[in-house]
Amino acid sequence: MQTNNRVEFRFLAEPTDVNFGGKVHGGMVMKWIDQASYACAAQWSRRYCVTVSANAIRFIRPILVGQMVTVKARIVHTGRTSMHIYVSVKATDPKSPSEHVTNRCFITFMALDEGGYPSEVPPWVPDSEEDKKLERVAIRAKDFAKDLDAEFAEQLGWK
Repeated sequence: MQTNNRVEFRFLAEPTDVNFGGKVHGGMVMKWIDQASYACAAQWSRRYCVTVSANAIRFIRPILVGQMVTVKARIVHTGRTSMHIYVSVKATDPKSPSEHVTNRCFITFMALDEGGYPSEVPPWVPDSEEDKKLERVAIRAKDFAKDLDAEFAEQLGWK
């Protein structure tokens, strides 16, 4: 199993993380997702990386103040200069062994060289059945994003 394709953050949700409804706000969760996926991409590529896209961010259940939060990011597909990362967020009462998935998504990062140009990344090869399945989903998400970009360009003249 490749071990440098994964990052895990663990911490407690703090009172400063919540919205007016008393739950951790979505922007904070998205920040955690971006931080963990950046760390994963930078560790894999050994380069500075930038976010290219965030696909299918799902908010499944709320995170409460005081819950233990686990953010796991892992490479599930690589292109020539891009890394596609699956991120899952789980939360639990620190006194309980049962975790619940609260969020999940795919984030794409691009590695850059010292001049700010795209830089090649090491290829990632799935080595488990779960990795193979996640790679297939990541490729579908990548293809969907390309199709959506083409649709915007065609329908609205956006580039």
